[in-house]
Amino acid sequence: MPGKSAADRIFAAIRAVPRGQVAGYGEIARRAGLPGRARMVVRLLSENDDPKLPWHRILRSDGRIAFPEDDPRFAEQAQRLRAEGVRVENGRVRGQRAAATLDEVLWRP
Repeated sequence: MPGKSAADRIFAAIRAVPRGQVAGYGEIARRAGLPGRARMVVRLLSENDDPKLPWHRILRSDGRIAFPEDDPRFAEQAQRLRAEGVRVENGRVRGQRAAATLDEVLWRP
């Protein structure tokens, strides 16, 4: 995605996550060509005001929703994921997980 800003590349990577699937913050950064910039993804999502952005598909790398359970956004994210057929139990996606990090791929037994 040459010529696009880092934010544009991150938002494009988020939009590319298919309905009913999830990705981790770090995976989105890698897909945008910005490895190691997971915090940038978090920051951009926290500032986002585009109602069409599928922000709810982006999770922590362990498959958990990042919002505290008492935050209304926690319930909204879980509900949106369930509406797409994603199994969410106790704030964690079950049956699929966010894409593995490079370390997980290289160092798993």
